[in-house]
Amino acid sequence: MRRDGRDNNEMRTIKITRSYLKYPEGSALIELGDTRVICTATIEEKVPAFLKGMEQGWITAEYAMMPRSTEVRITRERGKVNARSSEIQRLIGRSLRAVVDLSSLGERTIWLDCDVIQADGGTRTAAISGAYVALAEALFHLRQNEKLERVPFYDYLSAVSVGLFKNAPLLDLTFEEDSNAGVDMNIVMTAAGKMVELQGSAEERPFSREQMDQLLDLGAAGVLEITARQKGALGSEIDALIKSSVAYYSSLLEE
Repeated sequence: MRRDGRDNNEMRTIKITRSYLKYPEGSALIELGDTRVICTATIEEKVPAFLKGMEQGWITAEYAMMPRSTEVRITRERGKVNARSSEIQRLIGRSLRAVVDLSSLGERTIWLDCDVIQADGGTRTAAISGAYVALAEALFHLRQNEKLERVPFYDYLSAVSVGLFKNAPLLDLTFEEDSNAGVDMNIVMTAAGKMVELQGSAEERPFSREQMDQLLDLGAAGVLEITARQKGALGSEIDALIKSSVAYYSSLLEE
């Protein structure tokens, strides 16, 4: 039994609130236990210079920890982004780009801003899962305004942390568990179980292929649970459009 009473294969309580903010084209508050992240999606009618004239869009992200998101105050980032935030925002951006047909976006950029307002482990994975909901809402906004033919997703996407603590595989690590884990891993995965990114390392001693497979199985179960919450937050109309898009792109691959 873990300190918070969960079984080793049990997620923390997940809650996703869509349209959390008034002004963005898409927004979501994701709560994963005591971790809370606000994710927004902003549509910009231009692309970076390297994509001009390429007739495709771009998805990029920014990530930040708010000053009192942790037990001690974090200095607000001004000007240069610190190395950790830079690495995480690149992860968020490339993860979301992996499940979107960028050629269908037209020459526009969607900015995903992920701000951690309370942290207890899993902030990067929560940011990816919440950013997907904000992005889906923004794409739905474009479709409603007849700027997109479809909501161009290849699949649902979410992320979860797993790890080994005293050789026991754990799902969805708190900060305390992550800090003391012998192995910690972040898994970014589609609803169909396809891998987008794996980030894992041994903190004490090497771990076996069998242990890695156990962690991947745990992560896959967690991803399915998060996907169910994403679908619930987005509602039946957007979920139906995503399912239609997934079927469309699947049929193209079969041809």
